[in-house]
Amino acid sequence: MNNSGSVLKQDLEHSDQSSDQFQPQPQRRPRGFAATAAAGAGESKGRKEREREKERTKLRERHRRAITSRMLAGLRQYGNFTLPARADMNDVLAALAREAGWTVEADGTTYRPSPPPQLASFAVRPVESPVSATPLKNCAMKSPLDCQPPILRVESLSPASLDSVVVPERDTKNEKFANSSPVNSPDCLEADHLMHDMHAVDNENDFTGTSGIPCVPVYVMLPTGVINTLCQLVDEACMRQELMHLKSLNVDGVIVECWWGIVEQWSPQKYAWTGYRDLFNLIREANLKLQVVMAFHEYWGNRAGDIQIPLPKWVLEIGKDNVDIFFTDREGRRNTECLSWGIDKERVLKGRTGIEVYFDFMRSFRMEFDDLFTEGLISAVQIGLGASGQLKYPSFPDRMGWRYPGIGEFQCYDKYLQQSLRKAAKERGHSFWARGPDNAGQYNSRPNETGFFCERGDYDSYYGRFFLQWYSKTLIEHADNVLSLATLAFEETQIVVKIPAVYWWYKTSGHAPELTAGFYNPTNQNGYSPIFDVLKKHSVTLTFVCVGLPFSPAENDEALADSEALCWQVLNSAWDHGLNVAGQNVLPCYDRDGYSRIIEMAKPRNHPDRRHLSFFAYQLSAPGLVQREYCLPDFDYFIKCMHGEVAAAELHG
Repeated sequence: MNNSGSVLKQDLEHSDQSSDQFQPQPQRRPRGFAATAAAGAGESKGRKEREREKERTKLRERHRRAITSRMLAGLRQYGNFTLPARADMNDVLAALAREAGWTVEADGTTYRPSPPPQLASFAVRPVESPVSATPLKNCAMKSPLDCQPPILRVESLSPASLDSVVVPERDTKNEKFANSSPVNSPDCLEADHLMHDMHAVDNENDFTGTSGIPCVPVYVMLPTGVINTLCQLVDEACMRQELMHLKSLNVDGVIVECWWGIVEQWSPQKYAWTGYRDLFNLIREANLKLQVVMAFHEYWGNRAGDIQIPLPKWVLEIGKDNVDIFFTDREGRRNTECLSWGIDKERVLKGRTGIEVYFDFMRSFRMEFDDLFTEGLISAVQIGLGASGQLKYPSFPDRMGWRYPGIGEFQCYDKYLQQSLRKAAKERGHSFWARGPDNAGQYNSRPNETGFFCERGDYDSYYGRFFLQWYSKTLIEHADNVLSLATLAFEETQIVVKIPAVYWWYKTSGHAPELTAGFYNPTNQNGYSPIFDVLKKHSVTLTFVCVGLPFSPAENDEALADSEALCWQVLNSAWDHGLNVAGQNVLPCYDRDGYSRIIEMAKPRNHPDRRHLSFFAYQLSAPGLVQREYCLPDFDYFIKCMHGEVAAAELHG
């Protein structure tokens, strides 16, 4: 038995030794240089995040102070409020409440004083009665609506200012007797709602300004050739006459494109704004509002003799040695219309990245025309984010032979975007997906002629969904990066972004042209929603280019096009995201039918939520309206309809 005990003891000791061998050893803490490097990396990351948050906090606080200063200035100037020099929201609330007849005590207690009692007219209930006599007196002397409990409305104030509002405690003891008043009875409230609904129905189809329907401002886009390639104003006298004539037609303002290829064409960070200064002075003399476009793309014109504006010459020189700074199709053809989004964060432009070049240009404009921003002449700034100044890939280039209704081609074959694609495929765990589709057809292909876009094609396969998500995500990230810097350069100024209407082949399941343009919008999902999330993040106004079809109805039927359905999808999705939406016509129109289509888009009569456009950008085809006197009566009437001065239905009369 002793032997067995000793054997058991040896087995236990052996098992303890074995368990000690297999226990996980504690990880060694890094020492020396390794510890310093690890701590430095974490601290650096945290420091950068704290610095970013500080900058965002500063911007928010600056924006809040600017709004407060404008409110106080307006109250002093127009409301005759005697506010302290350093008034805050408490002072504003107190002044507004006193103006409305309320009493505001020093401790913030706010209430409406009761009128003096008139005992001769009514018998007063005993003091121990739970029903107060004051409401009964007020009901007899005032209209029924005045009998309701006093309510101080602070709906228009910011959430931060609500902390300073003192709300009196509710008398729960007497609250059960509140419904004894006839004003609070269900019958009275129901009648009040009924009267409100009847008033809304009366004005439902009335688009006149007097009915409370807001007007839609109209901005006329000035022709590109008003500033030549030397940044000089062309024909100042003619332009002055044109602007004065637009003002006489009650146009709200004009839109001017500021071309990167003109202002910074010779050397990096050498900006010439002379011609634009002369033009803006004329616009100021005409008392018109101004919207400017930061045009980072080239322009080759639509007619013979039009001005041609390439990208800056120093950029094109860089492109000779590094052709991958431009968008590239599957055949290796380079598109110099704009810079590839793959170099947004690559220092290939004389030591600067793509978004740094854009930011420096925008900051130069903001500093040069600071006086115009201060006086409010410049009402908005549109940021060019891609081909034709629109947020899209250059998938339909005329110079590459594209013709309507071709599906276009993917533009992701420069080395920088290919690096991004390889990285995304590797992160997904499928490195062999790091390629563009090899069965997506060519520029003028039809969807059913390709294996990728045809019905049940590869666009809806695992690889197809991965590629299209990456392709669209690259577009969204480019917009986010540029708009982040644009909001810094143009703080407190409305930012505008333009999106095209890619409506051909919309009745197919794949929506091939939208996919090649960067909008992942097949029939089974809303591809515009993530884009609008980014625009909402930066409080951007969306301009949708849709009105006026450049092709015949027969061509559109052949292409299975549906511009109305696309327009309805984009506008409602943008409105659902809380975006302000503007419109722009594709083709100029000089007849009542064209104007009627614009008005219907600007003020859709059948919209259940009564939505409307924030403004409309009217595009001309030639140097102006003065030379087209035959269209001026219709154009004048169109402006009145947009402003709500006359009913839109009369335009057909």
